[in-house]
Amino acid sequence: MAFGPADDGNRPANVRLQRERRRSAGANTLAALPLQFHTTASVPCPYLPSRAERKLVVELDLVGAAFVYDDLSRAGFRRSHHFAYQPICRNCTACVPVRIAVQRFVDSPWTRRIRNINRDLSVRLAAARATPEQFRLFWTYQHLRHADSEMATMSYRDYRGMIEDSTVRTEVAEFRDEMGSLVAASLIDRLDDGISAVYSFFDPYQRKRSLGSWSILWLVDECRRQREPYVYLGYWIADSPKMAYKARFPALEHLTAAGWLELPPRSSES
Repeated sequence: MAFGPADDGNRPANVRLQRERRRSAGANTLAALPLQFHTTASVPCPYLPSRAERKLVVELDLVGAAFVYDDLSRAGFRRSHHFAYQPICRNCTACVPVRIAVQRFVDSPWTRRIRNINRDLSVRLAAARATPEQFRLFWTYQHLRHADSEMATMSYRDYRGMIEDSTVRTEVAEFRDEMGSLVAASLIDRLDDGISAVYSFFDPYQRKRSLGSWSILWLVDECRRQREPYVYLGYWIADSPKMAYKARFPALEHLTAAGWLELPPRSSES
């Protein structure tokens, strides 16, 4: 498994210098860190019936965790609390890491429609702190969209752990309508080459807004503002209806044995 630096070729000189300094410090830190990977027991897959899920897990509760996480993200890992993980299921490779290449992203009729219907929304980036308002929206989203999942049973304490138990650069993006009501939120991690969308939830009653997709479009715009090249979307599973929307985004790349390659967009509605 190869870890490599991000491509800074198109960054301003001062931004590239800052990144190189961080990477230099991170390389020294990585050399001294005893990373221990563990394999979880198999459990039923939450996305594909009759299949089992198993993960490779590494703890991020250490000095230099952010530098480790940057490289792990490029290698297809995701974060939950202070752990990074990657599926290593027996006889199954359905989970495909995907990311949006921001420089190549051009709006499609589908993305323009989502932008237009959500042009009244405002966005606020906040520190990774849980609030009762967020939890009410999270609870409603889980019970209406994912009532059969383990997350639907989460308490406020559990939710607070999901938001705040992080050793990397984590924020929450809050999306509000003109009345100031919270309609969507995204837990995100800042990487040295972009943003990782850790988890998003939204008002399930406002289906026409496609708020989950809108939050991703906003992350693309945020990366453009920060001159960051990628938005990491986690895993795409071709046979999972819950994951179908990810393949519709323009400039989508998937991780292969040969590295990150372009994934042709799909046209089916989510």
